[in-house]
Amino acid sequence: MPKFEANIQFMYTEYEPLDRFDRAAAAGFTGVEWQSPYDTPIPDIVERLQKNNLTQVLINLPTMDPDSGTANLAINPARQDVFRERVDMGIEYAKGLGVLCVNSGVGPAVEGVSDEDMWGAYVENIKYAAPLFAKIGTKLAIEPINTRDQPGFFINTSTAGAKAVIDVGHENFGLQYDVYHMQIMEGDLAPHIEANLDIISHIQIADTPGRHEPGTGEINYPFIFNYLDKIGYAGWVGAEYHPIGHTEEGLDWVKPYLQA
Repeated sequence: MPKFEANIQFMYTEYEPLDRFDRAAAAGFTGVEWQSPYDTPIPDIVERLQKNNLTQVLINLPTMDPDSGTANLAINPARQDVFRERVDMGIEYAKGLGVLCVNSGVGPAVEGVSDEDMWGAYVENIKYAAPLFAKIGTKLAIEPINTRDQPGFFINTSTAGAKAVIDVGHENFGLQYDVYHMQIMEGDLAPHIEANLDIISHIQIADTPGRHEPGTGEINYPFIFNYLDKIGYAGWVGAEYHPIGHTEEGLDWVKPYLQA
């Protein structure tokens, strides 16, 4: 059965950021993800991880372009120097926190730049970054995101994400499959997951519509979880959703799996 972890940037927002580690552990989670931990000193985060015996499963690269205010440095051929600086920052945090997987970031298309040039910039950037993360034992991944929530997101299907993995061609680069985003963009979830199983590095979940807890929308999550087990996915599943109410009141969906 996959291992479930809490996204503390979306969940436990009733608490201060570092206190969310405590709350996730108290609920029975053994791992957490936090897209943007960069304003918090590494020793402070490590203290909470160790106190609660938690694994820092995932963080994101900080790919916000300081000039445009858009998180698409990875696909901007004119900003590759800044992207490399952010890789250094990501490596510092990933190494310091023992992170298992880092989301490389993609972002919306860059105005005035061709699809071919954006794709080329992304592939070149990841070819640079993937071996550096390999040296510290952290997997780099690409997350396709739906264009309803983020209009113009450049790589937005598992098919395109898999093509990026192939084009980069490095064993330390894989697919971050978000069930919520891919239900919106593709549907047909089980066949897509199984087709990409060999390159999936991490899975995230939320229900749709609303991006709330599993069981609040149209996705049959008991089937998905059992299917992941059936096809042999033993990695982490990140709960990346906006709770409808208080986080701890909406955790019934995960209790059977945390107790298993």
